[in-house]
Amino acid sequence: MMLASTTSITTIAITSSSSSSSVRRTAQQYYPQNQSQRRISRRTRVISSSSSSLKILKNSSSSSSLLSSAVVVVGGFNNATTFSSSSSSSSSFNGKKMKATANKNNKRGRELAATNAAAASGEPKKLWGGAFSEKIDPLMEKFNESLSFDRRMALEDIEGSIGYASALARTGIITEEEKNEIHKGLKIVLEEWQSGLFVAKEGDEDIHTANERRLCEVIDSNIGGKLHTGRSRNDQVATDTRMWLRKELTVLRKYLRTLIEVAIDRAEKEVDHVMPGFTHLQSAQTVRFSHWLLSHAAAWQRDDMRLNDLMPRVNTMPLGSGALAGNPFGVDRQLLAKDLNFERVCPNSMDAVSDRDFVIETMFWASMTLMHISRWSEDLIVYSSQQFGMMQMSDAYSTGSSLMPQKKNPDALELLRGKAGRQIGTLTGLLCILKGTPTTYNKDFQEGWLGMFETVDTMSDCLQIAAGCLATMKLNPEKMKSSLVAEMLATDLAEYLVRKGMPFRETHHISGAAVKLAVDKKVPLDQLTVDDLKPLCDKFEDDVAEIWSYEKSAESRDTEGGTSRRSVLEQCAKLRAYLKETEL
Repeated sequence: MMLASTTSITTIAITSSSSSSSVRRTAQQYYPQNQSQRRISRRTRVISSSSSSLKILKNSSSSSSLLSSAVVVVGGFNNATTFSSSSSSSSSFNGKKMKATANKNNKRGRELAATNAAAASGEPKKLWGGAFSEKIDPLMEKFNESLSFDRRMALEDIEGSIGYASALARTGIITEEEKNEIHKGLKIVLEEWQSGLFVAKEGDEDIHTANERRLCEVIDSNIGGKLHTGRSRNDQVATDTRMWLRKELTVLRKYLRTLIEVAIDRAEKEVDHVMPGFTHLQSAQTVRFSHWLLSHAAAWQRDDMRLNDLMPRVNTMPLGSGALAGNPFGVDRQLLAKDLNFERVCPNSMDAVSDRDFVIETMFWASMTLMHISRWSEDLIVYSSQQFGMMQMSDAYSTGSSLMPQKKNPDALELLRGKAGRQIGTLTGLLCILKGTPTTYNKDFQEGWLGMFETVDTMSDCLQIAAGCLATMKLNPEKMKSSLVAEMLATDLAEYLVRKGMPFRETHHISGAAVKLAVDKKVPLDQLTVDDLKPLCDKFEDDVAEIWSYEKSAESRDTEGGTSRRSVLEQCAKLRAYLKETEL
């Protein structure tokens, strides 16, 4: 980090624009803690583009240093953004009102700024390099670094280090006093990340290097330098990733279950609406709107089960595996796993640093879930079109045309459909990265992190957008009824004859002949009289007129999982019971 001379130190925090606030408000009834959850779990969204607003937190200082190229971290764990300033540009900020959050951090900010300024000089020190005689190519430095994205795991890296320091103390490699000093220093580093005052420096090639470098600045470096004893970045990054992912997947599962809950609520309230059911996108049989909706909720339930099944494989601890061969200092991995809230430890140290199955499985889960959401979106895109008109999407999840004033486009649904394809590509990309790597750790693995972060961000957005679309969608029951056509009752006509004792295969042909007769006579199927039907089969009686009812057709499907009112409400009850039994 280069420092230039001036009379003040300015910390600049960039917060995201409020362009998506209406989207979040729409689903607020289903996400009572939506805002706080997004701040916690969606840290990469804090730094946004040109629409971002700048909040200037100006900390006066007696020192004569200014961050000329300040690495800004907002919310603690974000991708870095750089803000370059000079003395003149800094002075233009004088007189601006300080934010309330800055007031309580002024003293701490001055202390950290002075520490950062004092430590800025000198050759950057890496966690490796003793056997190297030449400096690394600057382009290679940029090519190799991962701090720009793995800083999202800063909290987990520090939590893992705190746990590992305790494990080292239990072996006697470090004393209790040294352990306490390391814990104290790591908590200081964590506070810097959380307050946005952590400053990355040249040589901080990844989150592990950055945190250890800073630790050795805030405590005695001879003590801080003991933290990495017996530990490799190979098992460290695998541990950080699993800790980060288990937390994020818990949040995503809540979003998924909220989507299911919205579906149940609507299915119960709108159970009396009947609509056409389609096969091959052709009118097939009468179903209830609720039955159609629950067909998608059933797929989402499987997605929830799949995610629950994945969690134990994510929550397996690799720490204590070293680079590949294990830890030579007798670290108690079982106790360490307990300290870090892991369910179990990886059973083989070579596999522990090599395994990225849990990332691939996460991407597969996301791909499968988005595939289901994409199919649901496609249904809604079709059903809400002017040609169908059975449903209408809320303005909150639609856009217009720059040319055609009458257009109301279901862009939210189309983006959900499109992101499913992109997510499948992300999964395929990681599979291709890993397929040719030899056993244990390879730097190729680093390329998978961007896909993992993108997967989590995409799923967070998509699940909440889907719930918002579903919660605010309007039905057009009259259009649903008018979309029902008599030919959809042809199966009911065949079943009428089955109840008269005829084999279905024969009645199927007779009903087909009735359909053709209606076409030839240019009348709907339900307009055929008994006299019209008698020549086709002498078992037709006057009571055949009773089958020309869409409501009765739906009600006749009264088996478990069917489209009758009773069956649909039973499905709602079972799905709601599942959510309760598996409550997080």
